[in-house]
Parts: sequence; structure tokens; C-alpha cells
Amino acid sequence: MNLGSVLILTCTLVVDTSWATKADQPPKPPCRPGFSESFYTVFVSRDLLQGQNILKDTTLSSERVKFDDCQHSKAVDFESSDPNFSVRPDGSVYAEQEVANLSDPVQFMVTARGGHDPHIWETTVKLALAGHPPSVPVSQIGVEDMIARAWDSNPRVIKFPRKHQRSSSANGLRRQKRDWVIPPINVPENSRGPFPQMLVRIRSDQDLEKGIRYSITGAGADQPPIDVYNIDPVHGKMFVTRPLDREERASYHLRAHAVDMNGNKVESPIDLYIYVIDMNDNRPEFQNQVYNGSVAEGSKPGTLVMQVTANDSDDDTTANGMVRYRILSQTPHMPIPNMFTINSETGDIFTVAAGLDREKVSQYTIIVQATDMEGNLNFGLSNTATALISVTDINDNPPELTARTFSGEVPENRVNVVVANLTVIDRDQPHSPNWAAQYRIASGDPQGHFLIRTNPVNNDGMVTVVKPVDYEQNRAFMLTVIVSNKAPLASGIQSSLQSSAGVTISVQDVNEPPVFPSNPKSIRFEEGVPAGTTLTVFAAQDPDLFIHQTVRYSKLSDPANWLRINRTNGQITTMAVLDRESMYVRNNIYEATFLAADNGKSGSPPASGTGTLQIHLIDVNDNAPVLLPKEAQVCERASPRSRVNITASDADADPHVGPFVFELPSYPPSVRRNWTASRISGDYAQLRLRIPYLDAGVYDVPIIVSDSGNPPLSNRSMIKVKVCPCDDNGDCTTTGAVAAAGLGTGAIIAILICIIILLTMVLVFVMWMKRREKERQAKPLLIDPEDDVRDNILKYDEEGGGEEDQDYDLSQLQQPEALDHIICKPTGVRRVDERPVIAESQYPIRPSLPHPGDIGDFINDGLRAADNDPTAPPYDSLLVFDYEGSGSTAGSVSSLNSSSSGDQDYDYLNDWGPRFKKLADLYGGGDDD
Repeated sequence: MNLGSVLILTCTLVVDTSWATKADQPPKPPCRPGFSESFYTVFVSRDLLQGQNILKDTTLSSERVKFDDCQHSKAVDFESSDPNFSVRPDGSVYAEQEVANLSDPVQFMVTARGGHDPHIWETTVKLALAGHPPSVPVSQIGVEDMIARAWDSNPRVIKFPRKHQRSSSANGLRRQKRDWVIPPINVPENSRGPFPQMLVRIRSDQDLEKGIRYSITGAGADQPPIDVYNIDPVHGKMFVTRPLDREERASYHLRAHAVDMNGNKVESPIDLYIYVIDMNDNRPEFQNQVYNGSVAEGSKPGTLVMQVTANDSDDDTTANGMVRYRILSQTPHMPIPNMFTINSETGDIFTVAAGLDREKVSQYTIIVQATDMEGNLNFGLSNTATALISVTDINDNPPELTARTFSGEVPENRVNVVVANLTVIDRDQPHSPNWAAQYRIASGDPQGHFLIRTNPVNNDGMVTVVKPVDYEQNRAFMLTVIVSNKAPLASGIQSSLQSSAGVTISVQDVNEPPVFPSNPKSIRFEEGVPAGTTLTVFAAQDPDLFIHQTVRYSKLSDPANWLRINRTNGQITTMAVLDRESMYVRNNIYEATFLAADNGKSGSPPASGTGTLQIHLIDVNDNAPVLLPKEAQVCERASPRSRVNITASDADADPHVGPFVFELPSYPPSVRRNWTASRISGDYAQLRLRIPYLDAGVYDVPIIVSDSGNPPLSNRSMIKVKVCPCDDNGDCTTTGAVAAAGLGTGAIIAILICIIILLTMVLVFVMWMKRREKERQAKPLLIDPEDDVRDNILKYDEEGGGEEDQDYDLSQLQQPEALDHIICKPTGVRRVDERPVIAESQYPIRPSLPHPGDIGDFINDGLRAADNDPTAPPYDSLLVFDYEGSGSTAGSVSSLNSSSSGDQDYDYLNDWGPRFKKLADLYGGGDDD
């Protein structure tokens, strides 16, 4: 390649200055200046080395690397650490000098500086020839040789360069450029040391003139990760302090500084680019330890089954990260040991042989190995994973019945019973559409007596009776059954001869009940036929043709009890007159139900059947019409409102009903004199006053109504017409309504008298109840005083104060000598503990010889006098004393105890009289307990 020729790479650095956003776009995350990637690998085609510029930016827009300084500035300068390559402002990389070949990958650092920002952004670009093998086979290069080639044993000496300013030209001020660019420093990862290990020596041309102190800054020196590199400040020797790991960080960018002893800058800082050379220190790692795939049975060779993927953290542009796949083992080895193969580069697994059969092998276990170093087993690192390949089912096995013939039996007239069970074998996947069986009756059942349902658990066919069979018509059925799957058979698979079979169904004879040929049976008769008339013969037939049985008849339902049936021959006769107008007749039809039962020979129980007889009754004119309405109301003066519309009701049917004829009888003569009837239509007439005025009252007007029967029937009906005075609207007034109701003065008086008598009876009853209540309250209490629970609390006097309580006024407890202050007290005010000084009440004197019946009256009179006597004790139950005080000179009596060592005997309480009887019962312990 000639000097100055432009080499446009597949990966282009693009400055992103698209900062304008639309209002309808969602908010973007905060901008972070820098490159989108920290490391880029670019494969250069051989055509580019021959001078053919075939790659364009427009066709590689998806592969561009974007840089954004977040200041919307287009003034971004790019610099390359390799003098052979440069970067244009638009981001394209081109060759500055002649490039002989790219047999060995070239790696350099690209630096971006903004026009208004002092920060520096870096990224690494690695160029490699696409599809070019290494100059020396990897297998021939040992690890020590690779380290020796990557790391020169004689460290280089890097001097600070001299700089000059380029003159301005007509194109404007050009950028400042160094005389040379320091080549990158390559350091292999995972070095064993010893550490610190020297990399390069940095020196200044002025170190002979003055004392120089060297230092380095940047990520890896004074920035995280700190102290990876250090420098001898006097001699300028730069060291690495520990092993490096390319997978953690692939490159470092440091700056070297030189200052004098006073800290003044002697040289401008120089950029040092350190690249970590990859070593094969990472095994390929599968994304999953177990992969699951599937392939249909019977698949052709070359069918894609699944893909396995392994990732290697080493550099994938070198053999360290190039992974190759191979199959180590297959289990089981059926039908051959190598049923599958794998694409060594992509990891796709394919079938290589025919013969996959799920019924023989349902799953294969494949052990896959991934090896880096392009699959070199001597130098590469390997890892394994398991691929489980399930063979999916197709319908390649038709269902087969286990026998050529099946048999079963069924009693006649039974439905929804399973009469035969058909067993089938299907080697396809159980409970799948390829396995599920469907049964079809091909012949032998033209009337559809049977249906075959599939048992979902075991796939058997259940022959079920869905329509009753008759032994007298068919004693056996010969069915032809065909079985198939829900899913169609796979291509090229033929049905088996065992997919069909014969089924023999025997019908068992049972005692069937007698059957009425016509059920229900309909006959027609005129109503009114006399009792004893023969209507019909309602006989039943016995379906059991091969068994001679006797049939007997009985009546099951006869609502009106009009019919009788002969027990032997089923002849129906009447027991009463048939009436079409009866409440038991619906729509001119009378229904009766009869029972026919056989005698149940041949060890079978008797069977019975029912039949319904429907008698259609033909109507005859046997009901006279009835006048409607029964009551009406007219005004006392002849007017258009003094008319009543009348009609008639006839229980018969047409033509024995209307049109009706309405006429007034000639007797009594007042009817035709006061009233007249005129016909309105066939079923309606109008009754109105003939005279101008008729006294108010209630009138019974007879009317003769005749129907249209042949011969016609007539009926003399009475209509009650109320004649009353009317207002202007033609309505009866209140007075007129009363008068029309027929209540005269005598009737009103009688009603009032009844009301008064009723009120008097209620008043007498209330007075009697009150008097009875008073007598019940005045009745003496016939109860033993000792058992009276109304007065069980007895109050006694208090003891008084103790010995030390001597400070109260005893005069308050003494009887006063003078009673004037008591007598002079106002009425109603007195001391509560003194006897009132008033005249004592007079108590009744008991007669010397009282009658036994007067004892109760005497006691009640004495009790009543005592309750009303204010001088009778007790005067009051409330006695107030002063405070007793605390303590006592007599000492405590709590130490006293009973002299008796045993139980106390309280039987002596029984001798103290009736007042101590209850106390004796409590403490005496008598036999009453």
C-alpha cells in the first residue's frame, strides 16, 4: 500500500452531534460524553490491501461507533497512538504510512479531545486480516514463546519528544502534531513475575544538565485501579506491580511527567499506551449446563434439532477465544451410535441418519464438548454440556383391536347400558391425539340402537345401548366396528387389518308390560247418554309373543266416576250420565286412565301398562240461558241514562247459545206497564222505563230469555233494578241511594236500637269485671304467718357507744318532761323517735261468742285499724346515734372460744317455740334434710 493511501475500515468512528429532539419524543437519559465502546475489533478484507476501496459509510451505518461530547460541538480532534494510522474529523480511519500486511493484528489507541472540554476520551481499535491464518501455527508456538514474543526481554527507552509548531497556511491554522508517537507497550496477562517487573525506561534529554524527577498519572497509577504501575522517580524505570487480567481491563492509558528538583515542568507529558496481551486462561462456558431439544420421529437426515452455545472470555479475534464444538457421546446407541452431528463453529445439532422411532427410543442424551484454540485438543481448554433430545411422537402406529370378535348381551328395553368392551392397542404417545381412539359402527345397526364411546383413561371402546331393543323383533345384532385415531395417520402409514372387528350382541327376553295399541285412545259421544251405555273396548296387547299370559284390566283414574271397565276384555261402560258442562271436562274432552297387568309367568314378576281414554263429548242443548247482570240501577225519570244493557250466559256450545231472545212476561201487568225491553244485537238487549217517572225503590223485573237451540230452551230470570233520584250527571244522590236501598224509618230506628243495646252490654261487662277485681283484692290472705315471706326482716335496737365514747349529749336520748313543744309543732312535723301525742284509735272489740265465719272479718278490721293508727308502734325505724369512738378499755373478746370440743347441739332450739323453729331447722340437723 502506497504512502498516503486511505484505508477505510469496516468500523468507523462517528461523532454524534444529533442533539435536536422533537417535542413528541420521550425524554432521553442524561448524556454521558465518550465513545460507545471501549474496545473495537475490526477485520480488514484482503481487497482493501490490494487498493480496492469497496466499503462505504452508508452501507455500514449499523456498525458505526458513535462518540458524543454532549456539547453539540463538531470540533472534535482524534489522535491515534500508532503513527501508521490516523483518524479524520468525520471518524474514518486511514493509513498514514505503507502497510505491508496485517498477518499479525495491529492494536492502537484512539484519543478524542473536545474543543471546549479539557477531558480526554479513549478507545482501543484492533485491526486484523479477515480470514488470514497466523504466520506460525498456534500448535507450534508454546506458551513461553508467545510470552517472549509479546514481551521484549530488553525494555525500551522512551525519550520525551521535541515539538514544533506547524506554520499556518491558506487553509487556516492546522493542529499541532508531535514529531513521533510513542508505540504502545504490550504486557502479557497472568505473568508469574517476579514483581515489580520493569516495562520501559523513560528519560529526558535534559537529565544530564539537571536533576529530573519522573512520575506517571492515569488509570492504573494514581487512579483506580491504583498502583498497578509505578515508576522510579530518579531513573525513570516503569514497573508493573502485579499480574494483569485482560478480561478485567484490556488497556491502560498513562501520562509520563518530568519535572526538576523544584517541581517545575521540564518536559511536556507524553502518552503511554499499555495493552494487555491475551493468554488462553479461560475455558469456554456454556450458557446452560443442560439443553433441551426435540425432533419428530421419522425425521430425515439433516433436520435441525437444536443449538448449543458456549462463550469464551478470551480474545475472540485470536485462537484463545475461538470455540469449536464436537459430540463426545450419544446414549443410547440406537439404532446407530452416531444419530446426530454438530456444526463445529455454530453449535447447531442435526440428524445424520434415519430411523428415529419414539416407540423404541424416546430420548437421547448427547454430551457436547466446546474447546477453544480453534478446537485444538492439545493446547485448548474444554468444557462440556448435556443436550437432552426428546423424540416427539407422530401418528405412525394405527390402533389395533386385541381380538377379531367381541360379544355382549343386553336385556330388551334397556338403554344407557354398556353391553360390550372393546380393547385396543396403540403404541403412540398415550393420551395424545395420535393415541386417542375413535370407534365407528360400519354395519349391523341400521336403526341406530348402539353407540360406541371411548374410555378416556384406557382408550377402550364401550358399546352402549342408546335406543331400546326388542327381543321379539331382533334376538341378536352382528356389528362391524372400525377404530381410528383422532389425528390422521402420518404420511406413508397404512391402516392395519386389525383396526376392524366384529361385535355380537345378544338380546335377552324380559317380561314386558301390556301395551295399549292406541294410547291415548279417542272416541266421540253425545253428552247425556244414560248409565250402562257401552262406549268402547279398550284392550291391551302383550308384547311377549313367546309367553302366553292373561291380561286383567282395572280403573286407575276416573275423576267424575262415570266409567266402568270389564276386567277380562276391557269393555268400557258408563255408570252415570256424561255431562259436557262438568268441571272435569276440559275443552269438551273427558280423560280416564286404565291399567292392564299380566300374570307374570315363567318366573318373571307381573308387569303392567297404562292407557288413557279420551272421550270427546258432543254438546246438546241441555242448559237454559241465564240473564246477566243480576242487578242494575236507573234514574227515576225517563232519560237516556235510565237504561240497562242486559245479556245472557249459556253453558252449552254453539249452535245452542245465542242469538238470545229477551221478552217481558205478561204477568204481573205492572212489568210491561213500567218497563220495556228492546233488542240491540244477537246477544244484547236494553231494559228501560216505559213511563216518564217511577218512584224510587228496588224493583224485581222478570225477563224471559230463550236460546237458539233446537228445540230452544227458555229461562225466566229476575233482575233487581234500583230506581233512584239522579243529579245532573245522571248519578244517584246519597239520599236517593238510601231510599233506593229500601231502608225506611223503621229499619233505621231498629238499627240504632241494636247499637244502643250492644253498647249497654259492653258497659255492664266492664263494671262486672271491676267489681270482681275488688272482691278478689278484699279476700283475706289465708296463709300461715310464719310462712309469709313478705315480712322476714326484723329490726332491733342498736347497742350504743363504747366506754370511751362519753362526749355525747344524753339528754337527746331521755324522755322529755314537757310535751308542749311536741304538741305545738306544726301539723305533719314531729320527731321520728317519739310517740305522737294524739287520741288513740279505737280498735274493734271481738264478740264473746264469735261465729267461726266472722274470724276473718275481725282480723281484717283490726289490721285495717292498725294500718291507719299513727300512734301504733313502731313509730319509726330510723335511730341516729353519735360516733362510738375507737378502742376499748374492756379489751378484745376475740380470744374467747366455746368450751365444747365437739359439735354444738342445737336441739334445744326446738323447745323455744315456733319463733325459733326456722333457726332450729337450720342448725338442728334433723331428719327433714
